Amino acid sequence: MSGHLDYEINKELGECYLFMGELDKAEEYYKKAVSSNGVHPDPYLGLATVAVQRGDLEDAELMYRKAHKIEPSDKSLSGIALIRMENGDRDHAFSLFVEAIEMNPENMVALFSLIRLGHELERIGEIIPHLENYLEIDPAKHEVRYSLAGCLACVGQKDAAVKELETILEKDPENGPAKEMLDQFRS
Repeated sequence: MSGHLDYEINKELGECYLFMGELDKAEEYYKKAVSSNGVHPDPYLGLATVAVQRGDLEDAELMYRKAHKIEPSDKSLSGIALIRMENGDRDHAFSLFVEAIEMNPENMVALFSLIRLGHELERIGEIIPHLENYLEIDPAKHEVRYSLAGCLACVGQKDAAVKELETILEKDPENGPAKEMLDQFRS
């Protein structure tokens, strides 16, 4: 078989075993994929996921970094950022999540992690533009619009928050969280 075909088969087997929760087999096939063609980031991302599942965050970060060195991506940045966040390096994680979102504004892991860190680090104003950018791509994503409304309220832009909530309720009149937040603002 050609090296590329070996790579594809081993990578796919790694993904299947990972999906089934068989970490040892997944790791075995991801390593085979790496050895058959070490120029693709996917097996390293798979190995990072295996390491995370095992609780080995140090190895997971190493695998994410290898994947990122081969081909920088929002996925590898988000993985590194999640580990940095887990290890208490929240400021560095914040900047990595921003970088990931700049590469892919639709990266929901990065976006919602950024929201969490924005609140924890009192940097809410910095995340608002990223939420707005996402809504330009997918204006119907009520969870993001609801988060934007909450962030706007936190930075004292209550009127803008109300407008976002009203936009949600125009499309989804039964949206409980939006109704509840709007009622709080109006009371």
